Order: sequence, then C-alpha cells, then structure tokens
Amino acid sequence: MRNNPIIVQKYGGACLETPAKIRAVAGNLADLHRRGHRVVAIVSAMGKTTDELVKMAYQVSSHPNRRELDMLLTAGERISMSLMSMALSDFGVPAISFTGSQAGVMTDESHSSARILDVRPIRVREELDRGRIVVLAGFQGVNPVTKEITTLGRGGSDTTAVAMAAALKAERCEIIKEVDGVCSADPRIVANSKPLRQLDFASLSEMCFWGAKVLHFRSVELAQSQNVPLVLKKLGGAEHSTQVMREVMGMEHGKVLAINSMARIEHVEIDSTDLNQGFEKFAQHLKQNGLSWPQLLASAFTAGKTRIMMTSDSESLDTLLRTLEGSKDLRRQRETLSSVSLTCFGGVSSDLPFKAIQILKHHGIVADKYVSSPHSVNLTVPAETREAAVKALHSLI
Repeated sequence: MRNNPIIVQKYGGACLETPAKIRAVAGNLADLHRRGHRVVAIVSAMGKTTDELVKMAYQVSSHPNRRELDMLLTAGERISMSLMSMALSDFGVPAISFTGSQAGVMTDESHSSARILDVRPIRVREELDRGRIVVLAGFQGVNPVTKEITTLGRGGSDTTAVAMAAALKAERCEIIKEVDGVCSADPRIVANSKPLRQLDFASLSEMCFWGAKVLHFRSVELAQSQNVPLVLKKLGGAEHSTQVMREVMGMEHGKVLAINSMARIEHVEIDSTDLNQGFEKFAQHLKQNGLSWPQLLASAFTAGKTRIMMTSDSESLDTLLRTLEGSKDLRRQRETLSSVSLTCFGGVSSDLPFKAIQILKHHGIVADKYVSSPHSVNLTVPAETREAAVKALHSLI
C-alpha cells in the first residue's frame, strides 16, 4: 500500500448537501480505496452552510471580527469531514479526518483571504501509510507564527486540494462537482453549452478569473506552477470530465472556447494626487475596517481621482460599500455593473472585441468598456443584461 499511487479528490458543497449524498460519496471513495489507491478527500461545507454562517455572523454583528469569522466559517468543513469519516467507517474502510492545521496547511496571517505558504503533510502521509483514507477540511489552514486559524477565501477548498496534491506528489487531483466538467458557458444560462473535454491551464485560469464557477483561479495557477495533473469531473460519471494540461494539441488558435460572466462589479472613487496615493488610501481603509482585499479588475487615475473596478462575493462587497458611507475621500462611483468575457485558445484575434460589441449592440445591449488580455476579451454591461449578453455571445463558439 505504501507505494501505491495517491489520488486527491475534492468534493464541492453541492455533492455533500445531505447525509444521503455524503454516504454516496463515501461509497465512491471506498471503491477507489479497494482498487488499491491511496486516497485523500478534500471536502467543502455542506450545501449552502458557508453562506448561512456568514449571514448568521452579520445578524449578530454589523462588523464581524475577521478572526472570529474565520473560526466560525471553518466549522462548516469540519462538519463535512467528520460525517464523511463516519460514513467511510460504516463501509468498512479505515478513515480519519483532519482540519487544515492538522494536515499541515501553513498560511500567511490574513483572515478571510489567506494564502498558502507551505504544506507539511506529515500526519497525512503517516495515515495513508497505515492504509487509511484521509478526509481533510478544505478552505482553511493555520499561520505558523501566530498559531491562528485562517480561511483561504471563496473557492479555497480547490486551492487546498491542489496544494495537497503537489505536496504529496499525487498521481492526479480530481475536482468533483455536480456538473459536467467545464462547459462553454454556465449551463443554467445557456442550455446548449458544450462540454470542453481538454483545456490548457492558461485558458482555464483566465476563465476562472473572469467568473467561471468551476474552480478558483488561484488553484489553477498553483496546479500549473506545481505541474499537478488536474481533472474536473461530474460526480458518478467518469466519462463526463475535463482534463487540464499544459498544451492542447490540434486546437484551432484564436478559437473562442467559453463565455463567462461576473454578476457584480463595483467601482470605488478615491480623492488622490496619483494612483499610488489612491491605492494607499484604499489599503488603509480596508485595514481600518478589517476588510480583506477584493478581486481587482482595473484601475485608473484622472483629474485627482483614482478609480478602482472590483468584484468579490456579495456579502464582502455590501460590507465594503457600507464602510464607504462614513469616508471623506472614498465613495462608490456608479451603479453596479456585470461583466461578460470571451476566453480564446492561443491568443485573441484582433477583431474579436469589435465582433463582440456588434453582437451585443444587435441584441440591444450597450457595452460600457472592455479589457483585453492574451487569452480573453472582457466587457462590462448593465447588470440586468448579463444573462442575455452571455446567450448572445455564445453564438461566437
């Protein structure tokens, strides 16, 4: 058993929503174990548990302490890991559950958005060598200096899985979801979206940065840098999967692969003498109010104002906007917008932004601005037109 290949599997909250679903996943893990694999299962919180815990926190406090919020949110994954380990024992498979800190996930000191600095999976290796399935709580770690528990932010269980797979030199890391691998658009918006069976890391990272819900973009970057074989697959369906690799042979360069979107983008305006001072004031405001950094999308300085375009989960954005009401130099700049992005393989063709803007105009949607990168074109649109824009642009695939 000691030399058998290690497989790391990560299960999202939808796969663990009920005790019956947890038992079904435990059955899959037990089968994998009996076939001779050493198995590490990374689990998210059940269903909408994290959202419910965040909501509860804001019901008892208008500005929850970030440390205590982390302590609260880590409970969700701990529930999942304990129940999964119990279910595996019922299947006659030896199993043990670990929190992020017990598994050796070392992070920086940031609460709510910590980054993994190192993984020291000593206890994980010991238990794998004893023939046990190891069930790990995703989304969490510990700062080795302060000894404080931290969380990795939304999508943090993906990052835990990839980091653990890299540290254990696993044969592969499988991200298990209730959807069919990676698709050309969100199937809930575009019913005829197409499954993508092979993707390169750069394209997937771009898709996830601009709103694809399949993975957190930080985990894709980590998998690429650590050369971790990555597979995204549907629960119970090995044929429904997407393999992620460094290079996809035979794919047409300039081909539009996918349309993704961000539901909510906010703009903050800061009185400043230059871009540097604007960011200094923004950083100070976040620190004073105990807020973590949002995902920054673009920024510019004009006429004594620094303007920052950003996104995050709705709870974090709502909190940030509330804190701006008491600020003299910082304010919300405009109404909420959405974004739609076109991810291309092997570089963006020069006329793609023009084509995209024309298609949107034909459907009565006026794009506000666009930002391009080597792998994507990203347009901001009125929030109420987001789904219509995704459907319209999917015609380019």
